[in-house]
Amino acid sequence: MDAVRVLVVDDDPSVRQMLVEYLSSHGYEVSQAAGGEAMRSELERSVPAVVLLDIGLPGEDGLTLARFLRERYDLGIIMVTGAGDVVDRVAGLEVGADDYVAKPFDPRELRARLKSVLRRLEGRRAPPAPKASPIRVGPCSLDLRSRRLCGADGAEIPLTAMEYDLLKAFVEHPDQVLSRDRLLTLTRNREWEPFDRSIDIRIARLRRKLGDDAERPQAIRTVRGAGYMFVPPEK
Repeated sequence: MDAVRVLVVDDDPSVRQMLVEYLSSHGYEVSQAAGGEAMRSELERSVPAVVLLDIGLPGEDGLTLARFLRERYDLGIIMVTGAGDVVDRVAGLEVGADDYVAKPFDPRELRARLKSVLRRLEGRRAPPAPKASPIRVGPCSLDLRSRRLCGADGAEIPLTAMEYDLLKAFVEHPDQVLSRDRLLTLTRNREWEPFDRSIDIRIARLRRKLGDDAERPQAIRTVRGAGYMFVPPEK
């Protein structure tokens, strides 16, 4: 079995070296880049499974590079942020990152988050499930076999691994109130902190992709004090 490729993008050489040594010792194939130009060169050589992307890069910052990656590649993105930079974490998730870790971090935590993202990405390589015609979600349709979300015009709407997992959890539990804790269980994201509100950010992002009114959402509704509920459209 081939080793999983990870690309570390960080302008601090000591951080890059530490991650290369640590992840390599756990069986990963690790490459590194100090910034956007070097990252693109590495991508031309080989596309990794996951990119560990420092948000505070000089020149092209991590958010700009995350947008570049999400628009062009099907891979996992873990943002590396400052310890107190909540705004940066939110922004990273908004542009499509799958997870984040704050500096200074324990390499074991980063490895746990890396494994979690890889688990969510594995489904994309799994054989298609022998069932289910596309499911209507507002004006869109979700095909669980191909993991594709399409708009009313038939155009595909890109989803991150976490967004797909959330949407799948909703459509498989229609008209049921799902708490944040339940959603974490259904999406296998137990590594996340119990009070982490990142799941709310993902749902807000999903609503925008679905064309669901932010003030009065109809497809994924908020149930105050309880969680969220997917309401299938009337036939």
